[in-house]
Amino acid sequence: MSEVDPDIQDEKARKRLIELAEKFYDQFEGGDVPSMEIPTRTKTNIVFDEESGVWVLGDRTSTRSANSVRGAKKLLKSIYTTEFLERQLEENRSSTLRELYYLSESWDNEHAQFDNQDESNQLIEDLELVSGVTREDFHMRPEESGAKVMGPLHIREQTNRGDRDIHCQDDVGQGGYQIPNNPDTIEFLGCDAEFILCVETGGMRDRLVENGFDDDYDCLVVHLGGQPARATRRLTKRLHDELDLPVAVFTDGDPWSYRIYGSVAYGSIKSAHLSEYLATPEAQFVGIRPQDITEYDLPSDPLADSDTNALESELEDPRFQTDFWEEQIQHQLDIGKKSEQQALAARGLDFVTDEYLPTRLDEMGIL
Repeated sequence: MSEVDPDIQDEKARKRLIELAEKFYDQFEGGDVPSMEIPTRTKTNIVFDEESGVWVLGDRTSTRSANSVRGAKKLLKSIYTTEFLERQLEENRSSTLRELYYLSESWDNEHAQFDNQDESNQLIEDLELVSGVTREDFHMRPEESGAKVMGPLHIREQTNRGDRDIHCQDDVGQGGYQIPNNPDTIEFLGCDAEFILCVETGGMRDRLVENGFDDDYDCLVVHLGGQPARATRRLTKRLHDELDLPVAVFTDGDPWSYRIYGSVAYGSIKSAHLSEYLATPEAQFVGIRPQDITEYDLPSDPLADSDTNALESELEDPRFQTDFWEEQIQHQLDIGKKSEQQALAARGLDFVTDEYLPTRLDEMGIL
């Protein structure tokens, strides 16, 4: 099944970096002030595309120019980083975002060095935008997210030590298969799963695996680890698109967790330039729903002012302007409560796998 040829991807990424460097060279040679046009990454330039169902960048752009000291320093850092990334690809090496920040300390021009990691992270995102190449294809890695998969999936993973064939149940412990930084290096060899269940918390993920939910229901349990990393969202999208697996998202019952679902389904504002690469608009929300708090009399906490403000904000968010979400959010505002996934344990350790999830997934048409 679908996989990416790493040599082709590396060459494409190198070519785009070289083209960017050539553009700067041509500007210098022509006597022009060097500049770089970048799509504006502000909330006002993020729009919800109704047709695709994901957040995308709008048409606004900004020009980064060397006609000021501040602009010149940013362009200098861009040039040094472009050279570093091109060399990294040529040598088939990789580095973390954190390492890039520290590596700049060794660059021979102190004005090219980063002041902090936020600055270097943002520059990598800028280069993604202007080159059309993802940071994964630049061989840049974030710090490990720890997200894992457990279920009846047979894969082949390309690594710098050779290919590895792995079954995500038979060849792993209860911890599951750890999702690599670039899931496009994975080839799907076989799959007996019927659906994907993305789970917010590690505690609930462990409960499902201990109870054998992945085995009993032929399910791929994907641990999101809170706000999901890009790699987790990318793998989820590939599993859905290439294997035609339904996706269900199971989180806590609070406004911040609803946004975790939103990032899986519709993309996040921060990564709007990659929504078509990361988001799965067909993903459905399992719970915890506000109505679950009432119907199951779940242990709960009162909403804080920040929770209430977030819920009211979500009522204005295009991602949540559906009958289902408007009804659930309004109900939560009315009862003034929030609850965690693991509150279901108040009805016994097996309740979530014997009763709650089978009932909800059946209602959703997944089982």
